[in-house]
Amino acid sequence: MENWGGLTIGDNVTMEKRTLLRKGKAFLSAVAFYCYNFFISHVPAYWIRHWYLRHILRIAIGLNSTVHMGCFFTGRKMRIGRDTVINRNSYLDGRGGLAIGSCVSISPESYILSLDHDPQSPTFEAVAGPVVIEDYVWIGAHAMILPGVKLRRGCVVGAGAVVTKDIAEFLIVAGVPAAVICQRNRQLNYSPRYAPYFNTDILP
Repeated sequence: MENWGGLTIGDNVTMEKRTLLRKGKAFLSAVAFYCYNFFISHVPAYWIRHWYLRHILRIAIGLNSTVHMGCFFTGRKMRIGRDTVINRNSYLDGRGGLAIGSCVSISPESYILSLDHDPQSPTFEAVAGPVVIEDYVWIGAHAMILPGVKLRRGCVVGAGAVVTKDIAEFLIVAGVPAAVICQRNRQLNYSPRYAPYFNTDILP
């Protein structure tokens, strides 16, 4: 093989094939997520949405958990525990890692981000920060959880809050940025299972 400054033509062809293969996989993944976010997510049947998330997007979802209509998923580094509710029109970002525990309640139109940009980077570098949401956490409507945050067991995030740092167990926080309001009862023993008909709040 011909040598060009230490790199052979054969090596160059191999690199091009690897690049094409990587781009091809990324494209197919994008198609799969697009189909969910703009079509499957709006199908008014839980079992269809859950089947697609588990078997096509390969996202682990625990027993008796419910993903409501209109939720937007991106990234495969994500798992959801049992008896957890992801309410309508929420945004779940698994690109940097997202672990959601059991008996978690995520209210409508919440944003959970695991990838951001470094504002000091001259090249606008992307920075991943895995998000961990432990058991019995309750996230209020329109709340935003930023990358790298850990929401410890039983804590509550008030509606519209922006969480920029870890929240300790059983604390209730609210505001922008989120600040501690009070303590929550520690004797938690419930399942927030919530599966209304279609895209309504009407229960069976």
